[in-house]
Amino acid sequence: MSFALRKRDQQMRLRKRKSVLYSTEGPGTRNGAGLFGENVYLVLLAIAFRIINCFLVQTSFVPDEYWQSLEVAHHMVFDYGYLTWEWIEGLRGYSYPLFFASIYKALQLLNKDNVQLLIWIPRLVQATLSAVADVKIYSLLKQLENAEVAKWVFFCQLCSWFNWYCSTRTLTNTIETVLTIFALFYYPIEGSKSRNSSKYLSLVALAFVIRPTAVIIWIPLLISHFWKEQKKVDLFVHHYAPVGLTTLGISLLIDRIFYGKWILVQLNFLKFNVLQNLGAFYGSHPWHWYIFQGLPVVLWTHLPFFIHGCFLAQKRYRILLVAVIWTVLIYSMLSHKEFRFIYPVLPLCMVFCGYSLTHLKTWKKPAVAFLFLSNLVPALYSGLIHQRGTLDVMSHIQHLCAAEDSSGQSRTSVWILMPCHSTPFYRCVFYSHVHCPLSLNFLECPPDLTEHDGYIDEADLFYMSPLAWLNAEFFNETLLPSHLIFFSVLEKDISSFLASNKYMRTATIFHTHVPEGRIGKHIFLYERKAEI
Repeated sequence: MSFALRKRDQQMRLRKRKSVLYSTEGPGTRNGAGLFGENVYLVLLAIAFRIINCFLVQTSFVPDEYWQSLEVAHHMVFDYGYLTWEWIEGLRGYSYPLFFASIYKALQLLNKDNVQLLIWIPRLVQATLSAVADVKIYSLLKQLENAEVAKWVFFCQLCSWFNWYCSTRTLTNTIETVLTIFALFYYPIEGSKSRNSSKYLSLVALAFVIRPTAVIIWIPLLISHFWKEQKKVDLFVHHYAPVGLTTLGISLLIDRIFYGKWILVQLNFLKFNVLQNLGAFYGSHPWHWYIFQGLPVVLWTHLPFFIHGCFLAQKRYRILLVAVIWTVLIYSMLSHKEFRFIYPVLPLCMVFCGYSLTHLKTWKKPAVAFLFLSNLVPALYSGLIHQRGTLDVMSHIQHLCAAEDSSGQSRTSVWILMPCHSTPFYRCVFYSHVHCPLSLNFLECPPDLTEHDGYIDEADLFYMSPLAWLNAEFFNETLLPSHLIFFSVLEKDISSFLASNKYMRTATIFHTHVPEGRIGKHIFLYERKAEI
């Protein structure tokens, strides 16, 4: 009797085991796994987080956010706006703007191309891509280590104030960072189960097409892969060559269509920024700027955890550290430096930060609370307050469009008297945020491509003597614009011109708590009142 019971119990256990093993649902599927290779709830959490992130970033960073992406896309679809000198000289490729142009075209065909959708849909798309990248870095570390390490790397990635500040912007640096994470997921690092040479090389090639300097971070990684690969000829013939030639060929074809001629924009970009070093026209910094200012600001309070993690991490992560150090050193050799240039190394640094948190015992909870609170303040301040005036004034310009449309007459003209590179207004980058063909004018400041001695751009010429410049430019009353926009610090210098030509201030918009040089605390909107 007991033998029969034991036999029946064994059969029941076998049947139960078989039902789990051979179930088409799979053990992970029932728990919501499978979306982008991870638990669906984790993916939805990341997307929700980045969407909130998107709506809580209402400030401007650098003009590139607009005039290397959205403004070009707007010009491609709606055939009005202004292309900067980089597009005239063939330094930029149309591959990245084409992505946003396809969104704009879809909205146009659906008759939904209102200004708010033109502003927010591209940013929401970028936010979603950044969220998927967050999930990918979690998945990679779960493969290489375990769920515990992956959790803390994921936390550091979401916690970073600079990631919050940049991840939903339509910067080429942002998509470069996203593609770097995607490529790293398929990179053949020791222990990775998702390694795929063709996929990671395609993503690296795409990043290079969008922003040629993206290859800098990948040089040590590519060399390491090639050095460790036993079948080097096969790797080059079957992966490096076909991926590189195909991607570059597609880029050439896209630029041939929109430039109307064959042009290799990546070569022009490198020639301008590296060989000629004309980027110094936009400002230069000492060689050690990234070491003592750039990287500490980008990492912020993650810096001590990054250093701690570098000492703890396993040998296979050394290549990531080499990539970080190499990138910082190469960018240090260039005169023109910006925080966003080293943004792509941030996810690599987060790997070491997460590794550090994992190995903390007694101080883990205080460390987590410290990271969260110390990054929360700069994230919210930089996203909601600092440098928001240049976007808030857009709503006032949108009202000018509505007023002009209702009157049926084109009498509105706007002049933006602002320093270059301090605002997205520079070079009419705001057509994607206004979406009407107003007469918009601004101070230009392209670099001196002819290398003439004593070259002075229009913006610098204006600020040498603002009042004299205005009187010379608008010597005839018929030439006077209906509206002027400028920073508050300029008001005193041009007050006599404003009074004599009957300009009245109609709006005061807050911009920053830390005015500096030509940038004021507020932005003023002046309107010329017609005589009664």
